[in-house]
Amino acid sequence: MTRSFSIFRTLSLALTLAAALPAQAGNNEDLLAAREAYRSNDLGKLASIAAAMPASYALHDYPSYWLTLKALDRDNDGQVVGFLNTVREGWMPEKIRNEWLKKLGKREDWGSFSAEWKKLPEEARDEESTCYGQLQDLRQGRKPDDLNRFLEMRPAPDGCNQLLTAAAAQGMLSQDWLWRRVRLLLAGNYLSQARQLADATNLPLDNAALSNPAAASPATAGGQEAILYGIVSKARSDSNAAVSRLLSVEGALSKDRSGFAWGQLALLSARKQLMAQALQWYAKADPQQLTTEQWEWWARAALRGEQWAQLEQITRAMPAAVASKPAWQYWRARSLKQLGRGSEAPALFAKASIGHHYYALLSLEELGNALSTPASKTGPSAADISAMRANPAIQRALALLDISNSAGKPELRSDAQREWRWAMRGRNDMELLAAAEIGRREAFYDMAIYSAERTKEEHDYSLRYLTPYRDITQRYARQLDVDDAWVYGLIRQESRFIIAARSGVGASGLMQLMPATAKWVAKKMGLTSYSVTDIDTNVQLGTWYLRYVRDSLSGNEVMATAAYNAGPGRARAWQDGRPLDGTIYAETIPFGETRDYVQKVMANAAYYASTFGHANISLKTRMGTIPAR
Repeated sequence: MTRSFSIFRTLSLALTLAAALPAQAGNNEDLLAAREAYRSNDLGKLASIAAAMPASYALHDYPSYWLTLKALDRDNDGQVVGFLNTVREGWMPEKIRNEWLKKLGKREDWGSFSAEWKKLPEEARDEESTCYGQLQDLRQGRKPDDLNRFLEMRPAPDGCNQLLTAAAAQGMLSQDWLWRRVRLLLAGNYLSQARQLADATNLPLDNAALSNPAAASPATAGGQEAILYGIVSKARSDSNAAVSRLLSVEGALSKDRSGFAWGQLALLSARKQLMAQALQWYAKADPQQLTTEQWEWWARAALRGEQWAQLEQITRAMPAAVASKPAWQYWRARSLKQLGRGSEAPALFAKASIGHHYYALLSLEELGNALSTPASKTGPSAADISAMRANPAIQRALALLDISNSAGKPELRSDAQREWRWAMRGRNDMELLAAAEIGRREAFYDMAIYSAERTKEEHDYSLRYLTPYRDITQRYARQLDVDDAWVYGLIRQESRFIIAARSGVGASGLMQLMPATAKWVAKKMGLTSYSVTDIDTNVQLGTWYLRYVRDSLSGNEVMATAAYNAGPGRARAWQDGRPLDGTIYAETIPFGETRDYVQKVMANAAYYASTFGHANISLKTRMGTIPAR
């Protein structure tokens, strides 16, 4: 290539790019206008923008997608069919088809449902569309799988309620099963669904008695259910009164109903950390009616008191789906060691050690293996990265991310995440690592971590445990004498390094500071003006507060982590009257969100310490001992 031709080619490319930039900016403006038209229900404007959007624009399908969502609300099947015939691949057509299937199922248009159901990948089906799919199977004579999944204390969407009613009508669900489902709904205070299911399946639930459980008569099945409802409701505020009421009527209740009531009282007591009382009530409960949550809190009640023999018995008796969780494999193995049956423990520790989670690390340590985070043997090539960057879903994700960042539209960032996750389906390790590297380069840190965490054989811990803003974080960690691995473990869990992260309750930034907390810390630090969304300030305030709660909680990192999520008062309330193993303290935190948070932050900290080359401290040592209250 001659020098003059090279110059000409470079100039031509520059002119082409210069011409494309205004067009791209204009398309972005149109996209934002379409989003606003969707939000304000201006369908005429939205349709106009959708029709004019150039096919060369990476995000040209989005206005049509938003228009089709509106069409679903109006049962406009023509618009839906047109969109699905035009946009055949990606998360958008899957979302539209999923929502349309629920509409078709509700309308009982089974011909159209059957044709579309086959086109929706299993991983794209949500709970309600899955129920409609099973309802279709039922109509064709096929028994639905795993209806016992509804024997938990939670409501279900309409399609699932239709499935249960139809299964009952065909004799697939016994009256005892249906009463159990109604009982669980009442215990969860889901009165409307309980009444609807009872009405639909001809169960004689006494609605008048539900309004006044104290006056209910145990002479009828419906009256007995109302009595149970009253006992469980009372137990939330006054467990002693609930127990007195149950003891007074227990002789008049059927055995299964009294066993259910004791199980509910046991659960509520365990969640209040009244473990001795909980174990007493669990002994009276009907194990056949215990939910997953109840089994787990039974085990925690024994664990909190270090009743190892009882813990081993409970974890051995658990339903297989519960017992196979890493948590209960780990704790059963621990109980076996404590009981002098250590030869039975390694097999359970080995099962629990698969993966990179909290229980996996603890189990590896029990097997005598220290944590190490070696680099991946091979990394993605430049060609791998280029091929992944050329993927249309990745291009859409990055385009959405750019507009979200520049225009301050977090909802578009959520769409970017959906595009990225869809693009990761079925990828091999090198493709996942290539995507993770792109995410790192583009500061799409949460999706970089998402991709890196999905590898099966080849792992790159520098991508799984990213360290953006290292100079800022390390500076404040050193100034305040706080372990930077712990700070990073917390940030990774709080925000995944998303600068603009904002929780539903108003916490902001990398370290997810609540406005009142940020204001209080800033005043303590003497900051007269600050911005909680500024990276440097957010890390400074968050690290100062982390040090503060650690110092106020006996210098204990586990309690401080719990306090960062749920408040220092709760962290103190969860202490025991005696010193407690940190892993037991964490396992018996009553709030599921905080329990999961503490375990993940501490596991993250162990990984970060390894990647930073810190002293090799085991996770169990890091969890330490919680001082007595």
